[in-house]
Amino acid sequence: MSGQRSIFGKALGLLGTHLTYCIFAGMLLGILVGYLVNQDLLSGVMTNEHWSRSFQVLTTIFLNLIKMVIAPLVLATIISGLAHMDDSAAVGRIGFRAIAWFIVASFISISIGLVMVNLFQPGVGVDLTASTQSIGEVKKLDMFEFIEHIFPKNLITAMGENNVLQILVFALFAGIGITAIGEKGKPLVRGAEALAELMLQVTGYVMRFAPFAVFGALAKVVAENGLGILATYAALLGEFYLSLLILWVLLVAIGWFFLRGRVFTLVRYVREPVMIAFSTASSEAAMPKLFEQLDRFGVPRRISGLMLPLGYSFNLDGSMMYSSFATIFIAQAYGHHLPIGTQILILLTLMISSKGIAAIPRASLVVIAATLAMFDLPVEGIALVLGIDTFLDMGRTATNVLGNAVATSVITKWEGMLQPPLDPDADALSAPTDSPEHGKRGLHLDPEA
Repeated sequence: MSGQRSIFGKALGLLGTHLTYCIFAGMLLGILVGYLVNQDLLSGVMTNEHWSRSFQVLTTIFLNLIKMVIAPLVLATIISGLAHMDDSAAVGRIGFRAIAWFIVASFISISIGLVMVNLFQPGVGVDLTASTQSIGEVKKLDMFEFIEHIFPKNLITAMGENNVLQILVFALFAGIGITAIGEKGKPLVRGAEALAELMLQVTGYVMRFAPFAVFGALAKVVAENGLGILATYAALLGEFYLSLLILWVLLVAIGWFFLRGRVFTLVRYVREPVMIAFSTASSEAAMPKLFEQLDRFGVPRRISGLMLPLGYSFNLDGSMMYSSFATIFIAQAYGHHLPIGTQILILLTLMISSKGIAAIPRASLVVIAATLAMFDLPVEGIALVLGIDTFLDMGRTATNVLGNAVATSVITKWEGMLQPPLDPDADALSAPTDSPEHGKRGLHLDPEA
C-alpha cells in the first residue's frame, strides 16, 4: 500500500512540474474547440448550447473547489502567522507599510489608465448603436455601508460567503488573542498550522484540474462570441493590453529597486498563479497557488498570510487601471469631453470606491457604473465593454496577482525576513511553512540583502 501511495505521489509531482505547460495547452485547445463549435463544425455531436454548458461545467467545478479552500486557508494562515509574531508592533508596522504601498500603487495604476486612454482615445468614433445590452439596475457605492461591512457579525457566514475582508478582521483578533494567552493557545496555533498545510495539500490536488478548467473557460467564451469579437474590438484590446504591459514593466521596475535581481526570479515563481488568474479571470482561483509560490520564493507565511488577504481587498492594480481606462473610454464614446480637473476628481473617486469590493463578481464594472452615475455620464455605456469584458478581465486579474506578489515580497524585504528561494517546481510539502523552525529562520536577514 505504501508503494502505491509513493507511485501516486510521484505521478502527482510529475504532473505538477509540467502544470504550466498543461495550462497553456488547455488555453490553446480551448480556443480551437470553441472556434469549431462557433462555426457549427461540431453540431452533429450535440447542440452549441449543450457544448457551452459542458464547457461551463468544467470551469464551475474548478472554481467551486478553489472557493472551498479559500476561507479556511486565509483564516489558518493569518492566525498562525500572527501567533508567530511575538512583537505585536510588527503587525502594525507591516499593516502601515502595506496600506502605504497600496495607496501609492492605486494612484500609479489609475494615473496610467487615464494617461493611456487620453493618448489613444479608443472611444472616439465608436458606433453606439451596436451595443444594446441591458445592464440592469446600478446601485451607487456607499462608503459607510462598506466600512460597516468590514466587521463580521458571524464568522461562519463570512466563511460561507468567502468574504476575505471579514475573515481577515476576525483572524487579526484571534491571532493577537492567541499570542496574549500564551501557552494555553499553543494547541490552537498547531491546529491552525495543520489546517493551513492541509488546505495547501488539497489545493495541490485541485490544481491538477486547472488545465481542464482553463480549456472550458476559453472554449465557452469563443464558442459563444467567436473570434470575430477580438477583431471587432482589436484596437481597444490592444491599447488596453499595451497599457497593462506598461504597468507590468513599472511594477517589475519598482520591485527591482527593492529586490534587485530577485524580482525576475519572483516573476518566474509566480508564472503559474498569474496564468491561472489570466485564463480563469479569477483572483480567487490563483490565491492558493500564489501562497505556495511565495513560500518557495522565500516569503514567510506570517507575512504572506497577512499581506495577500489585504492585497486582495485593497491592492487591485489591474482593476484600478481598467476602471479609469474604461470610464474615460465610455465618456469619449458618448462625445463627453472631460476637463483635466474632472478627470482628477474621477481619479480620486476611483481610488476610494475601488477598495474592498474584490469579492463582488465583475467588481470593476460596479465601480465604473457608480463613477459614471456620480459624474452624470451615461451609465448605459457599460454595455460597450460588456461584450469583451471577459478578455479585459483576464488581463486585469493577472495584473492584480502580479501586483500583490511584488507588494508582498517588497514588504518582506523591508522587514528583513526574505529567505533564499526554493525550487519553484518542488513538491508542495517541501515548501517552507511557519513551523517553529521556520519562524526562527524567518528572523534572519536575507543573505542577498
